[in-house]
Amino acid sequence: MRKTAFVKISGDLVFRQDVLEWIKDLSQSHFVVICVGGGSQINEEFQRRGIEIDFGPLGRETKNFPERQLARDILERNQAKVQDLLAENGINAVVVIPVLNIGSVLCHVNGDVYTRAAYLGFDKLFVVTGEARKADKEKTFEGLGKIKVIGFPD
Repeated sequence: MRKTAFVKISGDLVFRQDVLEWIKDLSQSHFVVICVGGGSQINEEFQRRGIEIDFGPLGRETKNFPERQLARDILERNQAKVQDLLAENGINAVVVIPVLNIGSVLCHVNGDVYTRAAYLGFDKLFVVTGEARKADKEKTFEGLGKIKVIGFPD
């Protein structure tokens, strides 16, 4: 049976060629699921629209359905772009976004929390981030042996 790998990746990194090559190599030996973010783009759009940005212990906190829908729309655009990019590069992987639909209620999930939720189901889990954030991310996942933080040059 083929091994599984979960990859949480920043929306800022996923379009880089070195990252795509890393994913392509991983996809040769594993069934890969990529969770793509978009925090920077969401923050930019919220600021552009004058929407207050609040972060709590579980990530960005939205106040109403239109804010949650706007954030989801941005993530879904990233998802579609990544799916197209993977296809163009011959990479076989599934792309998901960190949004749950629980009883028709949109529930945004911080990518790090989403990775923890995937922990018991996957053989390997990776958090792909910039080199500058690698040490902080390693602390976040300390004690979770299946999760490896991969730092790419900033």
